[in-house]
Amino acid sequence: MANYNAPFEIHVHGDVPLRADVTYAQLQEALKPLWKYAGAKSLADAAESAYEEEPGIKFDAPEHLLRMCWTVPGDEDFRQSLDEMCMSLNELSEQGAAIEVTFYDAEFDEEEEPPEAESRDDFVMLFVGPTPAAIMQVQRDLLVEDVINLMERHFDAAELGGVVGEVDKLFSQRFDALVNSLELGKPPRGSGGAGGSGHGGGRRPRHLH
Repeated sequence: MANYNAPFEIHVHGDVPLRADVTYAQLQEALKPLWKYAGAKSLADAAESAYEEEPGIKFDAPEHLLRMCWTVPGDEDFRQSLDEMCMSLNELSEQGAAIEVTFYDAEFDEEEEPPEAESRDDFVMLFVGPTPAAIMQVQRDLLVEDVINLMERHFDAAELGGVVGEVDKLFSQRFDALVNSLELGKPPRGSGGAGGSGHGGGRRPRHLH
C-alpha cells in the first residue's frame, strides 16, 4: 500500500484501445493491482491522480479507450503491480499499446543537490496487446519513430527507407522465432519492453496537459 512518505512519485501514462464489449467492471478488475496499491477500495476511489492537473485514470466508453495520466506515491514494489495489470489488460485490449511509467525520486531536489548528485529516477516502457504480434507492432512503430527522429538530424527522411526496412527485418525474425517456439502457447506478457534509467541525463519532464 502506498504512503505519502514513499521514496518515489510514480507516474503511469498511456492510452490503451479496448475491445468494444469491455465493461467498466472488467476494467476495474484488470486495474485492481493499481487501485489496491493506492490503498483504495475501488477504481473510482483511486482514479484521481496525486496531482490535480493530471486527468488520472479514465474509461472513455464511447471511444473504447483506457486513458491513464496518473501519479501515485510508492516504492520499487509497484513494479509487481504493473506486471499484474499488464497481464490483465492483455485480455481486454483491442490492439497493442505502450504504457510509460516514470519513477521520480521524491527526495531529490535539483536546486539543492550538488551538481554531481544523481537522482534515483527511472523510466520503464511497458507494452500490452491481445497477441504477441500486436505487442511487437507497437514496439516496432516506436523504434522506427525513435530511429527516424535521431537520423533526421543528419539525413533527409527520403533517405531512411532502407533503415526502416532493416528494423522491419529484425522484428520479422523475432516474430518468426516466436511462432516457432513454445512461447506462442502462453499468454503474451505485457511487460516485454526495455526499461531505461534516468540517471545522468537530466530528469524526465512531467507530462503537461
